[in-house]
Amino acid sequence: MDPVWLFQTFGPAFLAVSALIIFTECAIFPILPGDSLLFAVGMFIAQAAGIRLFGLNEIGTLLVALAILLVAAVLGNVVGYWVGLKISPWLFKPRPGFVGKIFSQKHLDDSHAFFERYGAKALVLGRFVPLVRTFVTMVAGASGMTFRHFIKWTALGGVAWVIGVTLLGFFLGNVAFIRDNLEIALILIVVFSVLPMVYEIWNERRKARV
Repeated sequence: MDPVWLFQTFGPAFLAVSALIIFTECAIFPILPGDSLLFAVGMFIAQAAGIRLFGLNEIGTLLVALAILLVAAVLGNVVGYWVGLKISPWLFKPRPGFVGKIFSQKHLDDSHAFFERYGAKALVLGRFVPLVRTFVTMVAGASGMTFRHFIKWTALGGVAWVIGVTLLGFFLGNVAFIRDNLEIALILIVVFSVLPMVYEIWNERRKARV
């Protein structure tokens, strides 16, 4: 799902579509491009002919966008928490096909290991790791973490993730190389977001061989 295509297709509604995608990824569907979307939103706001909301300038639009995206991310995680609390055994039971590959027990187990290692901080750190970003909230619900404790940490993670990645796009959006090579920039964002997960897998395998 290409953010440039989304922007060209939906125009002024791009932010609303992005918020819906962020909500969905944080709630239950873990393969949507949250990192690249946040970066793209920031970049498109920074551009002179980019996103403008309610007649505001770029700074006003940026603040409104950050608020909308943050609410979408946190509400998505709240849904994920309740999914984990109520239906995770049913959701992650073995299934054939695409759904079975996405909602696999292995993904849940990997997120559980991440949660066990970092505790509540996993709700902050996991924001920056694809797949873990979705499943760690379900693990929090399934583990019986109190909602009050959960919402504090997931909100902190949402602030760090949404504001950090969106501002990165905003401040780099007018850099000529990035503006002219957006596809490469978005691919690099995804690659860097996957690196922590790759490192964790490598580290666990290294320890297993020792």
